Amino acid sequence: MSFPDKKLTVRSSSDLATAVPYLLGFRPDDGSAVVIAMREHRIVFAARGDLPAADAAAQEFLDHAAHLAAVINRQHHITDTVIIGYGPVDRIDPALRLYDQAFTASGITVRHLLCVTGTRITSHTCGDPTCCPPEGTLFDPTTSLVAVQATAAGQVALPNRAALAARITPVTGTARDAMHLATVEAAPRLITLLAAGNTALERAGTDTIRYALRRHDDGKRLSDTDMAWLTLLLTQTPVRDAAVDLTEPEEHHITFWVDATRRADEPLVPAPATVLALTAWRNGNGALALIAVERALQINPNYELADLLLQTLQAGLPPSTFDQA
Repeated sequence: MSFPDKKLTVRSSSDLATAVPYLLGFRPDDGSAVVIAMREHRIVFAARGDLPAADAAAQEFLDHAAHLAAVINRQHHITDTVIIGYGPVDRIDPALRLYDQAFTASGITVRHLLCVTGTRITSHTCGDPTCCPPEGTLFDPTTSLVAVQATAAGQVALPNRAALAARITPVTGTARDAMHLATVEAAPRLITLLAAGNTALERAGTDTIRYALRRHDDGKRLSDTDMAWLTLLLTQTPVRDAAVDLTEPEEHHITFWVDATRRADEPLVPAPATVLALTAWRNGNGALALIAVERALQINPNYELADLLLQTLQAGLPPSTFDQA
């Protein structure tokens, strides 16, 4: 996840531990490893991964660390990093040592190794007991200035990744039934439009996308009829590509595509989910982007744009690559 426009003042390890959930969008579960990458004392990138099982061979930890190191090396002008492990100290300490080894071998400077256990943070690199006692330091993320800054900036820290995934949970019950009916009723309209040729399709698609985004920007939700028509149009590649071009990489448009992904009839989910993923990625929200692209591929494993974006996210390429494409 990259966040060039999200500014938080971090002065200590406790501040950094408080900042991580806001940088990722959720609090990492125990068994996670988070790498914070910096450029001249400015945090510019964060990556999270699940640690191998506690009884895994050392090489498995080294391989996972090498993957994260490769992701960091793809960022621009990284000067140093902080690696944070989440969970019991006796499990995290050996993992941190192996990650430090792998990062150093990759030419990456590791400034700190930290372990977060609940609300206690332990440093594995600082030997000064006055600032980093061996038993760790308690921190309260709810009263930290970092939390205040993040909240004021509109950043949200959900309790875990599952809570983030729940953001795009499909609608159910009568809402689902109504969208299915609206989609079935709109299908003949799409058949007629396709018979009119590509020019008519592209014009109708562009007009529909602009109308939908404008209505959302005005604080109004699309009707089931309008949303069904939009999601049907998005099955056509020129219309989906127009949606990508017309969408701004801002939170208000992320919110729109979250709604479209949740409401789309299941076979039609891949297109709006992929547009959501691209929008979130360009906004710097890699965690939501990954969840959205996984949703698209869950419905259609052969959806090419989603698969390409998944590879891009896994490689840790920065959103600037989209603008350069």
